[in-house]
Amino acid sequence: MDRINVLPDEGVSRFDGMDILSVKQFNHHDLDIILDVARDMREMVDRQGSVDILKGKLLANLFYEPSTRTSSSFAAATQRLGGNVIQINNVTFSSVSKGEELRDTILSMGSYSDAIVLRHPDEGSADIAAEVSAKPIINAGDGIGEHPTQALLDIFTIVEELGTIDGLTVTMLGDLKYGRTVHSLAKLLALYDVKLNFVAPDLLKAPTALVDSLIESGVGPCKHVDLDSIISETDVLYVTRVQRERFADQSVYEKVNRSYAVNVDTMNIAKERMIVMHPLPRVDEISRAVDEDPRAAYFRQMEYGMYVRMALLALVFGKV
Repeated sequence: MDRINVLPDEGVSRFDGMDILSVKQFNHHDLDIILDVARDMREMVDRQGSVDILKGKLLANLFYEPSTRTSSSFAAATQRLGGNVIQINNVTFSSVSKGEELRDTILSMGSYSDAIVLRHPDEGSADIAAEVSAKPIINAGDGIGEHPTQALLDIFTIVEELGTIDGLTVTMLGDLKYGRTVHSLAKLLALYDVKLNFVAPDLLKAPTALVDSLIESGVGPCKHVDLDSIISETDVLYVTRVQRERFADQSVYEKVNRSYAVNVDTMNIAKERMIVMHPLPRVDEISRAVDEDPRAAYFRQMEYGMYVRMALLALVFGKV
């Protein structure tokens, strides 16, 4: 099998060879294409497990920061499509520890592979990689900047779980300052008719630039301090952990850690039809008791992520 057959759709070809760097690349039509292909991938996996449309293709997973879900998701997506993976975690223990620059590492990995998935602690690193790489670069998180593939799988999760995005109230809770998943998802949600609530301690409030851009797009967030006052009107509760690794001063981290917690009492006053999402890993911000609630979508969210990354790889490699 050389291709996945989907309904002809103007715009699919523009993904061929594309770098996936920021959600700002995508319009509403692009999202429709990605979600449609992701559904095809889900059906294919349910039906037969894998295909061989990426046979002979090699993906380099290049992670400068620790990752379990994102790196494994891309590896699983590639292998489900018949490709192979060069898995490189803990890059600090490789040539980088010898002083090698990112540009040189990208050029080297590009000589071995057909595309590179990059996670790096510096905001803008994916753009630097794309400037020098002849092979497609997929941004798997650049510091506190963006995480576009996470945002795409978040959109897919909302649609698959609730059937639509338009008309929903989405409440984002936790680390809105450093949380790159929140930054990317909020920008994509601005393409829809939604209401956004931001709930965070002062030290972790969303960056002014993000808030201003959302207001300009017509989806200005309504900022609240108290989750309980808005949970009953929330359709999607998107929770993030307080990221210890982003704090130079650990005493500041301790001040804001455990600022908010979603527990059984929270769910008791939430809508009957709503979902709780989390990009994971979690620490203490969602009680383990919530896992048993059917509205807890965060582990299903991880599965949806594989289908979305399968779709992106198939599109970037021109196989749909």
